[in-house]
Amino acid sequence: MIDYEKELNSEQYRVVMEAGGPLLVLAGAGSGKTRTLTYRVARLLENGVPPDRILLATFTNKAAHSMLNRVESILNSYTGKILGGTFHHIAHILLRSYAYRLGYNSNFTIVDSEDSRQLISTCMAELKIDPKLSKFPRSNVISEIIGLALNTQSTLEDLLQTRYPFFLHLINEINQIACLYVQKKKDLSVMDFDDLLCNCRTLLLDNPDVLNKLSARFEHVLVDEYQDTNIIQADIVDLLASAHKNLMVVGDDSQSIYSFRGANFSNIINFPNRYPDCKIFKLETNYRSTPQILHLANLSITNNEKQFPKELRAVRQGGMRPVMVSAQNVLKQADFVAQRITELARGGVPLSEIAVLYRAHYHSMELQMEFVRRNIPFEIRSGIRFFEQAHIKDVTSYMRIIVNPQDELAWRRLLIMYPKVGKVTVEKLWKYLGRQENPLEAIFSDEFLKITPKQAKPGMEECRNTIQVLLDLPPPERIPEKIIEVLLNRTGYRIYLQDNYSDASSREDDLIQLGNFSAKFSRMEDFLNELALLTNMTKEEDHEELKQEDKVILSTIHQAKGLEWAYVFLIWCADGMIPLQRALKEPGGEEEERRLFYVAVTRAKDQLYLSFPVIDYTRSSGALTLSPSRFIREIAPLSSDDKMRPFEHWTLYDEY
Repeated sequence: MIDYEKELNSEQYRVVMEAGGPLLVLAGAGSGKTRTLTYRVARLLENGVPPDRILLATFTNKAAHSMLNRVESILNSYTGKILGGTFHHIAHILLRSYAYRLGYNSNFTIVDSEDSRQLISTCMAELKIDPKLSKFPRSNVISEIIGLALNTQSTLEDLLQTRYPFFLHLINEINQIACLYVQKKKDLSVMDFDDLLCNCRTLLLDNPDVLNKLSARFEHVLVDEYQDTNIIQADIVDLLASAHKNLMVVGDDSQSIYSFRGANFSNIINFPNRYPDCKIFKLETNYRSTPQILHLANLSITNNEKQFPKELRAVRQGGMRPVMVSAQNVLKQADFVAQRITELARGGVPLSEIAVLYRAHYHSMELQMEFVRRNIPFEIRSGIRFFEQAHIKDVTSYMRIIVNPQDELAWRRLLIMYPKVGKVTVEKLWKYLGRQENPLEAIFSDEFLKITPKQAKPGMEECRNTIQVLLDLPPPERIPEKIIEVLLNRTGYRIYLQDNYSDASSREDDLIQLGNFSAKFSRMEDFLNELALLTNMTKEEDHEELKQEDKVILSTIHQAKGLEWAYVFLIWCADGMIPLQRALKEPGGEEEERRLFYVAVTRAKDQLYLSFPVIDYTRSSGALTLSPSRFIREIAPLSSDDKMRPFEHWTLYDEY
């Protein structure tokens, strides 16, 4: 028999020992929610609940396997008959038995995202929609739109209005594609990932006998990370628990940060409304962070109106107060972070115990450059290295051909962006341009158009127009910032981003910040040379990757959720950056941004540094004075007692 009182704290013990019914477990950051879930499953089994009567829904299969392996270790018994895994995994298992009820064969195929995009391309071809000719979004963007509409249970029109307003005029065509896509999947007996959830819910709603059988089978339904569920997932667990109401959901409303992926904050916040007789438990004992870090986190999150009030309490004693660093500018901020990390490493701190977090990927640009210069090994968790991203390489290819018209690689990248220009056409065009003394002049010749294949001529006309607009800039204005501005506002590159990427607005932000960063270079050649040197240095560093495992982690806050490090640096804590200005325009945006700040702060175990540049500089606007994040300003004056001050304040205007 397990001694639960010995193994668990009092908060966890009450959850584990509860008999049943609807239970809402609000598990604060670092409070041992996984341990609580694990012992809850063990307790059910120990009380005689058969393994096949338990359903455990998690957000990764790894999490489910880890919990169930731990249960086996605790009880020394087999748990293989428990249905555990992601919502998609569970839906798939159930659909295999009942697919015929929905008109599918039982041996239906699950298609991955690449197969899905290909099928959407087929639908577009049948509807005679050519994205390259008609400036229509590519299949991957259409797939994102259809999937997001399903997961948020929005109409296509509502989704386009709120998230893709630049495609609203194409609503009829997108709707036609969506309808044909649904029909084709049915005809081929295939389901994509979104179908697994939608079809599972449809199965339960439209077949009362199936619902009765399954809801009677699963005596206990447990859900992890409930704050990240979407409407469909919440409906599925409600239906499966409908016979007995033994539904335990575990999550933290203060860490609900994935609305952009379709997660619905109202699922957790309104759970007591859906289950008026539910019991609410709070796990507020934090095993991760120092009292000083938790004090700052608690002060911040109390400013959210929509929440279940709770206060994290530290098990650990003592610690260093978080530090707020006002740096003179963004370069000084990068210098401070790199210098402090160097000092920590010299003091014996493993680099893998250090993380730098930020709200948007472009916030790491200067820091990546500083780390490369100082030979500080780092790993990017927020995507590929900033200067190696496709859209960065796209715009710099225009700059490269202006500086060096013989740059073959830049020409090849540039030409293939245009409609109906594939690899064969690029070979033919470069064969001509490469023989010319000045390809930048030769592209405007009649001969160039003559050797261009007929289908590629409209694309090459557009290419020539874009290059002409750039060449018409007076030489003093042929600078990176101006070229980026022209490409986005006076050519088709903004539309190109929207048509090809579902995160077009984030990529625009990257480019604008790249232009701001370029302002410190007096010549475009110097700017391009610096990027080339940095890219080559990172490639050399990659060769050492197998030897060098100890690296600083660079990550967006979203990617960092669920992780922890001894030392955390949260950079760009300036208003407009965190909270991100664009996010504030969304309904409930400020509160979600504050939850993001809370998530970032609670990743730190031992020390937390918050930094922001006081001055930002753009060539167009000059020097701009930045304010500290409102999330910092709102907690700074809350205590006159020196011992209760939420952070120290360092000001770095001179060399230190």
